[in-house]
Amino acid sequence: MTAEIGHFSLILALVVALVQMTVPMIGAHKGWSNWMELSVPAAVSQFALTLLAFAALMYAFAISDFSLSLVTANSHSLKPMLYKLTGTWGNHEGSMLLWVLILTLFGALVAVFGRNLPPHLKARVLSVQAAIAVAFLAFLLFTSNPFLRLAFPPLDGQGLNPLLQDPGLAFHPPFLYLGYVGLSMSFSFAVAALIEGRVDAAWARWVRPWTLAAWMFLTIGIALGSWWAYYELGWGGWWFWDPVENASFMPWLVATALLHSAIVVEKRESLKTWTILLAILAFSFSLIGTFIVRSGVITSVHAFANDPERGVFILMILAVAIGGSLTLFAFRANKLESKGVFSLVSRETGLILNNVLLIVAAFVVFIGTIWPLVADLTFGRKLSVGAPFFDLAFTPFMILIAMALPIGAMLPWKRADLARSIKPLWGMMALSVALGALVLVVQTGTLMMAPIGVTLATWLLLGAAADLGQRVRLGKTELRHSLLRLFKLPRADIGKAVAHAGLGITIFGISAITAWQTEDIRVARAGDSFMVKGARITYEIRFDGAKEITGPNYTATEGDFAVLVDGQQVARLKPQKRFYPVSNMPTTEAAIDIGFTRDVYVVIGDAQDAGGYAVRSYIKPFANWIWAGAIIMALGGLLSLTDRRYRVAAGAIRRQTPVPIVAE
Repeated sequence: MTAEIGHFSLILALVVALVQMTVPMIGAHKGWSNWMELSVPAAVSQFALTLLAFAALMYAFAISDFSLSLVTANSHSLKPMLYKLTGTWGNHEGSMLLWVLILTLFGALVAVFGRNLPPHLKARVLSVQAAIAVAFLAFLLFTSNPFLRLAFPPLDGQGLNPLLQDPGLAFHPPFLYLGYVGLSMSFSFAVAALIEGRVDAAWARWVRPWTLAAWMFLTIGIALGSWWAYYELGWGGWWFWDPVENASFMPWLVATALLHSAIVVEKRESLKTWTILLAILAFSFSLIGTFIVRSGVITSVHAFANDPERGVFILMILAVAIGGSLTLFAFRANKLESKGVFSLVSRETGLILNNVLLIVAAFVVFIGTIWPLVADLTFGRKLSVGAPFFDLAFTPFMILIAMALPIGAMLPWKRADLARSIKPLWGMMALSVALGALVLVVQTGTLMMAPIGVTLATWLLLGAAADLGQRVRLGKTELRHSLLRLFKLPRADIGKAVAHAGLGITIFGISAITAWQTEDIRVARAGDSFMVKGARITYEIRFDGAKEITGPNYTATEGDFAVLVDGQQVARLKPQKRFYPVSNMPTTEAAIDIGFTRDVYVVIGDAQDAGGYAVRSYIKPFANWIWAGAIIMALGGLLSLTDRRYRVAAGAIRRQTPVPIVAE
């Protein structure tokens, strides 16, 4: 009965979404307030119905209701309860329902917390959001129904993919979808603005918090996914340029550009059409990512589905959403007249440069991701585009962005004297180059990645500090006055500096682990010891044997390793080679001794015919700095999101009701 309630709730949600899509839009066009006001209860009701459906599906997984086809295919009675619950979205249908749930959640949040929005704009935004919901609710119900019953339920299920039986599944997909789908809100604001024919500083201030929230969640989601791959897959890598990884990274790049562009609209009422286009592109890349994951057109270890019917349906959604919005943009963009003017040397120009580099970088990733499909369809050739292409084509743009960020942050609006603006940065620049040169001299036989990364990371960190120092007049007034100024600064300004510093930390972590990691692969027998040299310390790893253990739904070979430095034990690691009988699939569970400056990473493989086990050991310098930097970036986004201006001032900027413009 629970499944039927969930199914019926989805049908009702689709009906409500159809009403929300049409009635408020007509009301906004005609100026009928009652029709516009319908958007609020409709958005809240749509979310409540979708939440009920999701709860029904989660309950089915929790009680192991094998009469549902989805539960049978993705669960098992022996699974721990955590993985039963998280398995709700560890499959195509369940993850799509989570996708729709988050979509309706953002609509409900705008309905509840968007009290300062002009009624016409609010009605149009929620109508556009409902139109997206209609498309994906129809996709769920007609091609991916999670509530299909089996005529003859089995006694037990087929189990969840063992790679997904990890606590990371509880956090990574929800955060990623909150970012992915959250960009729909920026898209809805952009399309509503095009219909209304008005974009101003107030619009930018309304749209920035939603974009910032999506960007923040997407940052955390990508970081969690990278960390999950690092410890779960047993390869010791943190990023593989997999098509699905790229599918989440592309909207992140465009959303980053959108955040910076919206600042120009808010402060100077310039770049209006460009900002609208970025809002469309950000969500378009999210839709492209959905197509990549669920159509099966591109091979990926992350792919949820390989179904041409589903792929065609998503392709139709893509065509309507992207094609329709870009067509509307072509016809209505001329209504969005920019007011602000600025010189070649100004903060506006710096933000434009930032935008150009980010968008070009996003399209580089897009071309590399989609090229195997293009080559197959056009030339009949099977190609793969891997890390060498992306490293060579993408990295230069990130280097240029890192070089430009501190300079752009110091430039004033409208007109700037470059020499005067960057004067506080000369010392920072010299110190950054000096540290990079020191690393170059000290290291031997390793990549240039490390000196470049150290230089850029130091430059970004010191640049962020210089930006804050200039704002609080550090060194030009008493220290206590500077500290008082710091506490009075808008949180958005502090958040910007924190986010830029986080980027610097991530760049350092990437550079260090790429240039300085060491690897040892061997066959080890019980009692064997071997040395693995790190950047500064040589570690002795002693294999004390292995044993067979039994888990809740798996068997495993568990190794016992002691990690010693100068004869003193510093860690004991117990990696596992697991086998899941239900799925008939092995997995590798790495054991990691996490340190501030390095990780000792040990993996045990298969038993060898000649005796012993295959063992891989890594020393990974500053690995955790990659994810620490990402978390700090997200923290910067959170600080900016709590800025009082985005909670109260948006509604006070302009209270006039916009006049609807009839399309010509």
